Amino acid sequence: MNPKEFSVVVLAAGKGTRMKSPLPKVLHPVAGVPIIKKVIDAARGAGAGEVRVVVGYGEALVRKVVEPLRVTCFPQQSQRGTADAVRSADPTSLQGTVMICNGDHPLIEAADFAGILREFAETQASLAVVSAELKAPGSMGRIVRHKGDLRAIVEAPDASSETLKIREVNAGIYVVNADALNRYLPEIQDHNAKNEFYLTDIVSLAIEAGEKVVAIKARKQVAAGVNTQGELARATRALFARKNRALMDAGVLMIDPRSIYVEDDCEVGPATVIYPGAYLRGKTSVGAYCVIEPNCYLAHTRVEDGAQIKANSHLESAVVRAKASVGPFARLRPGTEIGTEAHVGNFVEMKKVKFGARSKAGHLTYLGDATVGEDVNIGCGTITCNYAPDRQKYRTVIGDRAFVGSDTQFVAPVEIGADAVIGSGSTITKDVPPKALAVARGKQVVKENWVSKTPAPVSEDGSEDASEDAPRGK
Repeated sequence: MNPKEFSVVVLAAGKGTRMKSPLPKVLHPVAGVPIIKKVIDAARGAGAGEVRVVVGYGEALVRKVVEPLRVTCFPQQSQRGTADAVRSADPTSLQGTVMICNGDHPLIEAADFAGILREFAETQASLAVVSAELKAPGSMGRIVRHKGDLRAIVEAPDASSETLKIREVNAGIYVVNADALNRYLPEIQDHNAKNEFYLTDIVSLAIEAGEKVVAIKARKQVAAGVNTQGELARATRALFARKNRALMDAGVLMIDPRSIYVEDDCEVGPATVIYPGAYLRGKTSVGAYCVIEPNCYLAHTRVEDGAQIKANSHLESAVVRAKASVGPFARLRPGTEIGTEAHVGNFVEMKKVKFGARSKAGHLTYLGDATVGEDVNIGCGTITCNYAPDRQKYRTVIGDRAFVGSDTQFVAPVEIGADAVIGSGSTITKDVPPKALAVARGKQVVKENWVSKTPAPVSEDGSEDASEDAPRGK
């Protein structure tokens, strides 16, 4: 193993009873991703050579999430405490420096891990426990010192009233040499109120054996575990605030950052303006000089420089090219690409559409499984009828500079040539050649003086309606 690398054991076997949820605690989403992913990402970011995850409750679900993150899972057969969990991770096969942490601490960052490891190396200790000072320690284990030196960690259920007054708490992170870990881990007993094997007891065992043991103080956020839905919500709020600060520091203008939600993997360019209520998630990227108006939802979407997403629009797995305009109240579904300087207006929905540069669909339109060329005008109420009775999807192709009149239906598969004109109210079932005019509508019939020959309307009580507005025959 590279001496600069370290191994990490993540404890993620617990159910999380206080979450009141059937979902394993570490899989609850925090700012859009499972809690445990934040911990694993931080470990990887600090240079961890190997990450082992101890699984238990909901093992199959947890494995499905974490194994793609290049970790190795080890099952804990029965949840009998943190020391038992570490024993389940085959610690005898570990070498060098080992970091042990809980899988429910989403606010920890790679810089925190790196700083803890650096201080551990400087102290030349065999074991370090990471601590933090909290105003309200609650049920967290207390750090007990004597003349400044660490003497023990006492769990809250086993602590005296005096010990409970201590504000320095165990953050749930340990750094230990593999040899010391394997020397003292087997000695831990279950002599406590819960009859569990507490990893905290390794501190007292190592001290009694004359090992150098230290407590490394970290930011209070490092100790912020998630045990309830309320704590999950606070962690999510903190992560969104952290991301927004970073974006504003990079030149993004946020009208009210407290009401804007941008997940960690999202990117936003400088001089872009984001209005309240916007939610950017997944691998979304927004270029420079863009405008994201109120209440827009963008998921896994790319918005290029100078584009505008108007209020209340919903975009998912779509691409919006430079200087295009989308919305308000537009919906772009997966596989849609809006061309440069194109315009998609209010109440327009598109799915798997390549919409050409400078083309326009102003309002009240559905386009699905279609290719629309450049400089095309799509009239109000246009629909591509892409789903056939054989339950297959078929494509509509509209050439450059075509003009589509309002209330047109394209029954796919159908192809419209360049510069063609489609008359309003048409139902197009056959291909239209370039530069042709296609009109497919019922014949208009006009019957003059028809109103004068119709009987008078009848009122609700069955009598003839004699109101001034009622039509009368001559």
